[in-house]
Amino acid sequence: MQADAATVAALLAVDPQGLGGSCLRAPAGPAREAWLAQLRALLPDGTALRRVPVNISDAALLGGLDLAATLQSGRPVALRGLLPSSDGGVLLLSMAERMSSETAARFCAVLDTGSVSLQRDGLDATCRARVALVALDEGADDDEAMPAALRERLAFWLALDGLDDPGADLAWTAQEVLAARGRLAQVRADDGVVSALCAAAMALGIDSMRAPLLALGAARAAAALAGADTVEEDHLTLAARLVLVPRATRFPQPSEPESAPEPIPNPPDEAASQPPDMLQDAPQADAPPAPENGPDEGAPDAAQRGEMGERILEAALAALPAGLLAALALGLSPRVRAAASGRSGTVQKSQLRGRPIGARAGEPRAGQRLHVLETLRAAAPWQRLRSSQPSPGRIQVRKEDFHVTRFRQRSQTTTIFVVDASGSAALNRLAEAKGAVELLLADCYVRRDRVAVVAFRGTSAEVLLAPTRSLARAKRSLASLPGGGGTPLASGIDAARTMGEQVRRKGETPIIVLLTDGRGNIARDGTPGRLGAAQDTLLAARQLRLSGVATLLLDSSAQPQVAARALAADMGARYLTLPYASAQAMSRAVKAVAGLASASS
Repeated sequence: MQADAATVAALLAVDPQGLGGSCLRAPAGPAREAWLAQLRALLPDGTALRRVPVNISDAALLGGLDLAATLQSGRPVALRGLLPSSDGGVLLLSMAERMSSETAARFCAVLDTGSVSLQRDGLDATCRARVALVALDEGADDDEAMPAALRERLAFWLALDGLDDPGADLAWTAQEVLAARGRLAQVRADDGVVSALCAAAMALGIDSMRAPLLALGAARAAAALAGADTVEEDHLTLAARLVLVPRATRFPQPSEPESAPEPIPNPPDEAASQPPDMLQDAPQADAPPAPENGPDEGAPDAAQRGEMGERILEAALAALPAGLLAALALGLSPRVRAAASGRSGTVQKSQLRGRPIGARAGEPRAGQRLHVLETLRAAAPWQRLRSSQPSPGRIQVRKEDFHVTRFRQRSQTTTIFVVDASGSAALNRLAEAKGAVELLLADCYVRRDRVAVVAFRGTSAEVLLAPTRSLARAKRSLASLPGGGGTPLASGIDAARTMGEQVRRKGETPIIVLLTDGRGNIARDGTPGRLGAAQDTLLAARQLRLSGVATLLLDSSAQPQVAARALAADMGARYLTLPYASAQAMSRAVKAVAGLASASS
């Protein structure tokens, strides 16, 4: 990994704007500063390298109206922002894991277009802003992550955990990087290279076209560093390992050999109706015409492209750390881990309280706060027109200039644990399921979430614990939970859905964690029978899915059950098998569901 960190710095220095940048996941310390020093040393002299604070305003970032100069001159005066003034440079985004979605959208637009458009406050201008980003992500244990839309546009996702000096073995100098920048435009890649990268991306479950395009750019930069004019297999392997593998969402499945299609015989009546000599002389209508100049020897064969893609994928997977392989085997992809940001709760706009996120035009009514600066900014360009004899130090502000402050706050998250306490669950591992719930309860307590406990056994479901923040009360309710009786699974799902809707009506975000083996035998009306119970369970699961409450199903049986997996699919829930789920995996899954609930709301 130490060599990969040095290679990323060199490739990024060769083509900063083409590769977008890098997401550097590391705490503040010697490792991160050493990597940044290597990048700074490899960039050409005069390249701007500036830090961007996480709470930067739009005016400081994009540019806008210079309020003091506008009020003094009586006409709009533009203020040059950080992005236009850093054209051709590299920006360091401090604390990228805490970046708001609005600021991330600004950077995404700049990476896509390479320019900044100012069409507000009486300004109408477009400035060039071709920059690369190094996002400094200091989130620990996937509790926080930078916005996924911005990270997708950065070629490299690099983690420096455990590296004291990531650039100690750097094999390139600034002169070699400068020569590679001049050679980059002449590097070519044939269609087989592009097909191999796309095949590798599909095998890893990457559904974004940006990933193979960024990998192609990294391969061209690697070829330029090596002094080659064409992209070779070694360059593709390097690009797949650095760009595609960190984006993997599934473990590649072995390809099955394609069977040759069986020939379709001619109808017997047509064959019998032709004499033997006519059959020999008749032209073959179904045969494709032979090419006049022969086959194209330079074009790569489809089988060769497939073999190249498999070799690239195998070489890239060989360098994977064991932790990432285990995560892919569990189905916990980087995309899901990024969604599990730990900042659970739906983001809601508020007019009175929360974190300020800007201003909007409007009058300060019903307790709303007047945004003085934006109000003056809106009134400044019109001062010369509003007064024929402007008075020094006096500004004419009208009602249409008023701006009020906008706030944002996160709603409370309530995790509803639904426990199967029937006889089948008690026979399997009810005690172990209780232990898993206690681990998840402790994790919810750390996140300051409210928790509730619902149990179903016998002929109905009951609420053991209403939503609360008390970890001790939740543990006591579980400890006193007896096991035995029938499995009213449909009633348990209905009780969870009802409580989830009540939580949502209070403005909070509900999350349901259901522990069951997925096999019910009691219908909604309390009558026994597997057929009626199955129909009611299917109906309850579909109703829960339509309600839109985020759900996680933990299969509590001794062996993974097909019924539990089918139930999770009917509910639209994430599925995790309890026998193979460690406490860390369960905690990560619950946080992933919380992040997806926040993103979908």
